[in-house]
Amino acid sequence: MSDSPANSTSRVGFMSSPGCTSVHFGVFYVSVTDPTGSPSAGETADQQQLSLGRAAARNLATTTKSAPQMQEISSRWLLRMLAWEEATGGTYRVNRRLTYDVGDGRVTFSNVGTDISVIPQELTELPLLRGFDDTDVLTALAERYEQREYEPGDVIVEFGNRSDQSFLIAHGKVNKLGPGQYGDQTVLDVLANGDHFGDETLADPEDIWEFTVKAVTPCTLLVLSQQAFDEVLDQSEALREQLARFQAAKGKSQNEHAEAAIDLSAGHDGEPDITGTFVDYQTQPREYELSVAQTVLRVHSRVADLYNQPMDQVEQQLRLTIEALRERQEHEMINNKEFGLLHNSDMRQRINTRTGPPTPDDLDELLTLVWKDPGFFLAHPRTIGAFGRECNKRGLYPDSVDVCGHKVPAWRGVPIFPCNKIPISDTQTSSILLMRTGKEKQGVIGLHQTGIPDEYQPGLSVRFMGISEKAIISYLVSAYYSVAVLTPDALATLEYAEIGRES
Repeated sequence: MSDSPANSTSRVGFMSSPGCTSVHFGVFYVSVTDPTGSPSAGETADQQQLSLGRAAARNLATTTKSAPQMQEISSRWLLRMLAWEEATGGTYRVNRRLTYDVGDGRVTFSNVGTDISVIPQELTELPLLRGFDDTDVLTALAERYEQREYEPGDVIVEFGNRSDQSFLIAHGKVNKLGPGQYGDQTVLDVLANGDHFGDETLADPEDIWEFTVKAVTPCTLLVLSQQAFDEVLDQSEALREQLARFQAAKGKSQNEHAEAAIDLSAGHDGEPDITGTFVDYQTQPREYELSVAQTVLRVHSRVADLYNQPMDQVEQQLRLTIEALRERQEHEMINNKEFGLLHNSDMRQRINTRTGPPTPDDLDELLTLVWKDPGFFLAHPRTIGAFGRECNKRGLYPDSVDVCGHKVPAWRGVPIFPCNKIPISDTQTSSILLMRTGKEKQGVIGLHQTGIPDEYQPGLSVRFMGISEKAIISYLVSAYYSVAVLTPDALATLEYAEIGRES
């Protein structure tokens, strides 16, 4: 008998010749080498394997599989924390008390190299020119704005001086300062790109500055003098009429929120005539139409028929598709230019950071804007990290709160939820949202419509579209949604929070 091959074990077997009944004894060999021909792990070249190898055993084993994973899936706290209301008919109308819209928006500029000019139509964002549509006059005013540069610490206007100029902030950040209770200066406001001040004083040349404005960063401002404004005013009857309308609107009775006042009597004695009143409404209230996110899911019938164990292929395809739709839904509810929260925050509810990165002082300032039962902050995870670094520098350690079994960081007891849909600019700045939620609290609400055909989840339908000639099954997956801000003070935004600065 010859020697056995290397790494093989001899076995005695039975062999029979075809057509014969006699049985012969023989020897055959069973190879126990690894597929590479090398000894199994832990064995030397001259050791023999005594049991079935791992590689061979795996051929008989059933693997345990996970469901398909998807890195895009996030916590989607906004969708979870909003109160959702029915939008029957696909539209939700928000009725409010009548407000006097005096124009408090931001101004947009254009530039050629370092030369910056204001877009004429953007001047209608100024209170003085709100609703004015004479293009020639707006162009004449825009051409008379002069560009000026300021360095950090420069005083732009000073308290007590004559206010005979209108300022537009094209780039940079300034502090609006006023006298405090004991004579020291107090920061009244922080103004940045697109903000403006002084334009209302052009209507009254005898006004004086009631505050000081000082540059915090290098700034580029466009300035319109009283003399330049008067030149256009003398030549335009339409502008004189606009000025008269503006002054008349300022005299109308209104509360601190610019709502038409409701006359009341209080604290009276005897039998005086009680004041009569009524509550006036907006004649053209805002309407929110449901938006839609859709896709067509395609699955080949062969895949759906043959490869459904241990997981249903159509179900898994549908699950991941819905997750992607919900992620897009949250993105739109924050960033959509028509109804997204970043674009629908009232201008009076937008503030800038005092120093650059988001600080506890900045979040306290947000809380003063949404002080009626604030619900939660929403910020990019990196912005939350930047806020944490600022707290560490001050020796502050914010508490956490329990929300649905999750430990969430909080400030002043208001939870701070992460949301990766809030964008980060190329200059490493981002925003923080603070909102009050719920219809009963006149807050921010989500909008959807339930009971739609082929509904799979509330406000989401999966509709069978048929099988093509190539045996591909198609499903139309649709999500209907929107978001509404019932009153302006339900939402506030901290803008231009720097998150890339070293601590």
